[in-house]
Parts: sequence; structure tokens; C-alpha cells
Amino acid sequence: MNDQRPDYFTLSGLAPQPIRVAFDAPPITADAGLLAVRVLDKSLGVRAGLAALLPDPRSRKYITHSKEALFTQAVYQIRAGAPDHNDANSLRHDPLFQILADLAPDPERLLASGSTQARFQYAFTRRQAELPPEERPVLLEVRKAQTDRLKIVNSYLVDLFIRTRRTPPVEVVLDIDATDDPTHGAQTLSGYHGYYGQHQYLPLLVYGGSSGFPLAAWLRPGTVHASLGAVEVLTTIVTALRAAWPGVRIVVRGDTGLAVPAVIDFCEGHNLSYALGYGTNAVLERATAQALADVELYYACYRHREPHVQRFEEVRGYQAGSWPHPRRVVCKVERTPQGSQRRFVVTNLTATPEGVYRGFYVQRGAVPEQPLGEMKNGLGADRLSACGFCANAFRLLVHTVAYALVVLLREAAAAVAEVATARVSTLRGRLWKVGAVVVAGARQICVRVSAGWPGQELWRRVQAAVTAFVGQVLAGGVAVAPPCGVVAI
Repeated sequence: MNDQRPDYFTLSGLAPQPIRVAFDAPPITADAGLLAVRVLDKSLGVRAGLAALLPDPRSRKYITHSKEALFTQAVYQIRAGAPDHNDANSLRHDPLFQILADLAPDPERLLASGSTQARFQYAFTRRQAELPPEERPVLLEVRKAQTDRLKIVNSYLVDLFIRTRRTPPVEVVLDIDATDDPTHGAQTLSGYHGYYGQHQYLPLLVYGGSSGFPLAAWLRPGTVHASLGAVEVLTTIVTALRAAWPGVRIVVRGDTGLAVPAVIDFCEGHNLSYALGYGTNAVLERATAQALADVELYYACYRHREPHVQRFEEVRGYQAGSWPHPRRVVCKVERTPQGSQRRFVVTNLTATPEGVYRGFYVQRGAVPEQPLGEMKNGLGADRLSACGFCANAFRLLVHTVAYALVVLLREAAAAVAEVATARVSTLRGRLWKVGAVVVAGARQICVRVSAGWPGQELWRRVQAAVTAFVGQVLAGGVAVAPPCGVVAI
């Protein structure tokens, strides 16, 4: 009796003829467009430069996959829309991902499995495994590797931002924000936050205001204050920026949770401009009561013409009890069909109240809100499901590095309208997710894409823009190496 199943099946009733589905085509990859990002990544040495800095306590005797290969595989999985470690168990067979990891496609030489990726995330090592945990001195090395990685990757983000600017900026806006990251298991240091009404982490992130480039990503316990660690994070970034560009003007922008005395004192003590959301109180409400009454009266008379009425005021001479001196506070007084509201901003900017609030502060709607949304919705940065806190903190940074490459791609292709302002989901659907057959030969690797794919001209334009961008960044037009000998057809 022959129990072997045929490698095809037939579907009837869908077309005039029966449809035969056969499983005999050569291996096909679904993410051939990621090669466009890998060219940028490898030419600038982003993955290799960072991986070389990461401490790795694994025993050399048991290493099969280098830390650069593991880090690269994790980053490109995230970009492909497969952010979980379990996804590696299927993608490790994909010839395209082997190319991205600088390997020739080989069905006998698989990439790392999900468990290997998880062990690397935890900085796990088998050394001294035969000893009881309390007698393993290697555990101190593991813990040091876990914490050092967080500092190293955060510092690397700032260095990468600096060395990829083609001209020194006159001004850098630092958008600093805390965001909720819901947890759904027994993650260490997650906690219930009353404001958000959920168990969560509360990461602190910093972005460059003009580009949205990520400059820092620190995971924090779920119940901390929004400003915890903000001064230390800003100190590191400001020091690096001023070391690279001594004359650069730095402006700090953040919401109400960051407007604490320590942050404001830091900005003033280091000659930084700032605009921080400020919570309301009885003193500020009394100071703006007349402005609110005027807006309410105007709205009552003219609401059929102007359903949204705004007025901007400055509260002069305001000094909170914890402040050493008065500071400037501007206010937006607004009346809408839903009711009236007042929003305050403490600042040392000299522009008009409307210029500070509408012209500068509300730009937070673009940065950091959009980058945060892209990291969560496009790259799955809120899928921190490891049990260990340091493992989740490192995982957040892997997602952040993946987003940094997205920003660099958009900057490189600024002249390509379809890419310059595209979101991650758009890039994935329009450029990255393209099926192709990978053919490995002795002299070259061919990635054969369908002649009918509508994105081929877009890819050519992006490739040309990336090559030009890399040449400018590398100062002097250093020759760009082709990506792993791959030829896209």
C-alpha cells in the first residue's frame, strides 16, 4: 500500500477548467525588497558597527551564529512584519534572509532558530551550567552584558544620527516622550498604571524633531513618573551633540509629564531652549479667566461662522512653589462645540504665545507621536513578551534600530515622492513585500522578480538615491560595495 501523498491537489468549480495546485516551484521569498534597505545598512556599516560593540558572554565553543548575524536577522524580521522570536523558525529557511545575514543561500545552512534568538536576547551562556546558580561567577558577566548593551545601543543611536547628517545642523529639536507599553503576562517590573488603566511598561524615548530619527529608547517599570531618568538621558545626548557640533542650538520639547523642576533646571543650566507642556492649577486658571470669558462670549455670538475659536495668552510673572524664579508660561484658550479648554506651556522661547504654541509646541503631533505610532503599529515595538526586564529593554532597542534604518531610508530617498514620507506599512506593501525566486550560482546570486511587478521602477529610483546618499555621507565619494554580489532581475 502506498501512503505517499501527491505533491498537488485539484480545485473544482472556481474556473471553467479544474485548477491544479502543485508544490513544485523553486524556493520563493516574500521580502525581496528588503535588499534596498540592506544596501543602505551595509554601506554605512550600521549593523556591523553596532554588533561589534555588543558584549557577548556566550562560550566560543558553542557559537554557530555570530552576534552580527543574530542582530541582523532580528532587525530584518521586524522590518518584514515578523517581530516575534518564533517567526525565526520559518524565516531561517528563507534564502533572502540568508543573503541579508551575509550568507550564500544554502538549504543546509539555516539561520538561527527562535530559541537561539531568545538566548542571545538574554545574553545566555552555557558556561559553568553544571554548577548551582549561586556558584556561577559567569552570571555576573551575563548581567553586566545585559546592562552594558542598553548603554551601548543608546549611545550608538546618537553617534549614527551625527555621522549620517550630510551638513551640520543649525538647530536640533529633542522630542522626549513617555509612552505606554501594555503587558499581558508576568513580565518583570511591569505594573498597573492608574492613568492608563492597564498593566504596562512606561518607556522613555527621544527623537530628532525635524527627522524623527530615534536618539534614545529606555525601558522603564510601568508605574514610574514620566520624567524618571529624563535628565540623565538628555545629558548623554546633549553632550554628544555639542561635542560634534559645538555651535548647535538645542531645543527640548515634551509634554506635561516632563515639566518637572529637574528637567527645567537642567535645560536652563545647560543653555537649552525648551517648551514643555504644563499642568493647569488654580493660579493659572485665575490668570486666564478673562481670556476664557472673552472667548466664550465670542463663540456665543459667532459660532455659526467659526465653530473653533482659539486665543493665545502669556501669563506674566508666574512662579511655581518649586521654582527658584518666575518663568514664562503661555496659554491656548480654546472653545469648540465640545466645550472650552485651556492648555499651558512653560518655555524660555521668545516667540509670541501663538508662535510658541501653534508654531512649535503642537508640532509634537508629527514628532514624536507619528514615530511612536510607526514603531508600535508598523514594527511591533510594543510586543515585549520576554519575562526578563533587561531582555525586554534590549528588544525595545532592536525595534528602535530597525526604525532608525527606516528613517535613514526616507532621508536617502527624499527625492522619491513615494518613499520620502511613506509610513512603515506603506513601505512594506509598496517596496519590501515582493515575491522573488532566489537562484544561487557560483559567480553571482540572482533574485528573479516578476516582470509584471509594478514597483520595479520605484526600486530602481530608490537604489539610485541610496547610492548617492551613501556617497555623500561617506564624505569624499568612497566607492560603495555591491550588496553581497546580488543581482536583481
